[in-house]
Amino acid sequence: MDSYLNTIFNEDAVDGFKRIPDASVDLIIADPPYSLGKDYGNESDKLKASDYLLWMERWIDSALPKLKPNGCLYIFLTWRFSPEIFVMLKQRMQMMNEIIWDRRVPSMGGSVRSFTSVHDTIGFFVNGKGYYFDLDAVRIPYDAETKKARSRSIFVGAKWLEIGYNPKDLWSVSRIHKCDPERADHPTQKPLEIIDRMINASCPPDGIVLDPFMGSGTTAVSARRCGRNFVGFELNPDYCAISEQRLASSEAQLMPKKNQPTEPVRGKNQSKQKLLEF
Repeated sequence: MDSYLNTIFNEDAVDGFKRIPDASVDLIIADPPYSLGKDYGNESDKLKASDYLLWMERWIDSALPKLKPNGCLYIFLTWRFSPEIFVMLKQRMQMMNEIIWDRRVPSMGGSVRSFTSVHDTIGFFVNGKGYYFDLDAVRIPYDAETKKARSRSIFVGAKWLEIGYNPKDLWSVSRIHKCDPERADHPTQKPLEIIDRMINASCPPDGIVLDPFMGSGTTAVSARRCGRNFVGFELNPDYCAISEQRLASSEAQLMPKKNQPTEPVRGKNQSKQKLLEF
């Protein structure tokens, strides 16, 4: 197995991409800073708009060569910058969907001078027409009432009725609340349910998922439980430690199913970093 696989490197992604061979990654899931001034333990979310867009273009141009010709990209964005970044990406890839993630924010509080923002924007892009997409792996089952209503003879034996429907481009999935057992100490943690859908749909079994901004390790945890490999980068060593803990807990639950070693976190000074091997 390649030495960089199933590893989170504690370093800047643009530097770290040099570790990864070109055209070797099946899927990129990117959740970059939104330039909203959040505290990630560094200044990465505090750039001016012009500098932010230049930085986005820089890491995107460094990441895309790592994708296979049939590879895919999902990118989380805010409405503030998604138009510019979508245009940038459409000059490099084919856009398949603009997905709206409804975070199910409670109807209280919020802005008093504008409508309250309760969604994130996700762009789904592909390298070409032969891109990998497994719809059956992410279909949503119909409930019993719907199946009963479709009991007329013309629907009997219909595949779509038995295995479910295609998820739409509006994903209503609750954000991770502080009391949620999935919650880690990270300000913008994404739900496993969303990342699982991306990986199951757009990365083949035993494929490789690249996450340039690993944060609390959600992509790594999702990849392992979905039977895929991962590689990722994270600047904040505290978040690397959180990822290591989450991976260890997840791997312990999946112990009977595992057949590959995993090294969750490597830093620049590897001799001082504790590595987990599964």
